[in-house]
Amino acid sequence: MSEPVDLDPFARFRTVTRARIGLGRAGDAMPVKAVLDFQLAHARARDAVHGAVDFDRLRQELAPQECVVVRSLAADRATYLTRPDLGRQVMVEDLPKDRGGYDIVFVIADGLSAAAVERHASAVYKAAVKRLGGLTIGPVILGQQARVAFGDEIGAALKADLVIMLIGERPGLSVPDSLGAYLTFAPKPGRMDSERNCISNIHDDGLSYEVAADKIAWLAKEALRLKLTGVDLKENASSERLTQDAKPVLPSSS
Repeated sequence: MSEPVDLDPFARFRTVTRARIGLGRAGDAMPVKAVLDFQLAHARARDAVHGAVDFDRLRQELAPQECVVVRSLAADRATYLTRPDLGRQVMVEDLPKDRGGYDIVFVIADGLSAAAVERHASAVYKAAVKRLGGLTIGPVILGQQARVAFGDEIGAALKADLVIMLIGERPGLSVPDSLGAYLTFAPKPGRMDSERNCISNIHDDGLSYEVAADKIAWLAKEALRLKLTGVDLKENASSERLTQDAKPVLPSSS
């Protein structure tokens, strides 16, 4: 008796990856479902890029923590997307007047995914702060139309030893709401990307809030101890929680 034919040999691989593999074909084209799934994912990514963070709601979620909204020199979303340089510069008059110096200042910025910030930023911030006891933390800066380097000028103005930027990452076709965390010691305009540490892929199917907070806190404390960030600061935080928190990757619903 012959063995049954496996009509979809890629099905078992899709249970462990969000990648689009083995989509099949209909004649010389992709099946209709695969085409529609791709179009939906593309639309969600575009929505994430062009969306606007509800900073009033975010401020409420972070209460009673003091929050200050600071704009970049990019006047609107269209300018922000076409002039990255303006998204790195701060509207100085928006800065808080108290600049007494802090160990850490958090900046939560829209970046390239409003969805990521609205869904994950407040939870990641709260989880990280719980692990940073004993350190002086300044007001949360909410950055509008901001790029990663936006935090450098903020940190310098507030005399912070370390700036931690939580920002919406560029959306992909499988994850439109991924949050990133960037840590920069002795922030000042002109810092290079090699002088930062990055924790990426914070979202429902990536790093959990607890794992991300563990990594942020470990890097922050080491940065303040060694007085550096970037390629010279290797992330050697315990992976115990990451192992415990691991979960299978399910097929994307998009």
